[in-house]
Amino acid sequence: MTDSKKLMRSYLIGFVLSLGLTLIAFVLTTIQSDFQGKAYPDLPLAVALVTLAITQLIVQLLFFFHLGHEAKPRLNLASFLFMLMVVGIVAFGSLWIMYHLNYNMMPHEVETYIQQEENIELDSSNDHEHHH
Repeated sequence: MTDSKKLMRSYLIGFVLSLGLTLIAFVLTTIQSDFQGKAYPDLPLAVALVTLAITQLIVQLLFFFHLGHEAKPRLNLASFLFMLMVVGIVAFGSLWIMYHLNYNMMPHEVETYIQQEENIELDSSNDHEHHH
């Protein structure tokens, strides 16, 4: 088999697998009501979608980017792992920042939370939300 035929075969297999994984994710999200757990209703769906996404990533790395098939696979793997680390830091750092911004942007809820945590009792005459 020539190199161009091998390359075309690799792209075709990757395309079919990617399409299949995408269709599975689509079907799971459309029938999500049948797929829910009791304590954490969205957890089984979330786990399934994250698993499909990681599988999709691996398929695309192997069949489209040909990770591991190049002349210096260790250098490319190290570069890829470093990129994953940077993306992870940016993603989780952004989520952490957004969580804390959300916490700081809701003064009434923060005030209520602090009062509950510190067991602070306010008498109703000082209550700002006292309705007449």
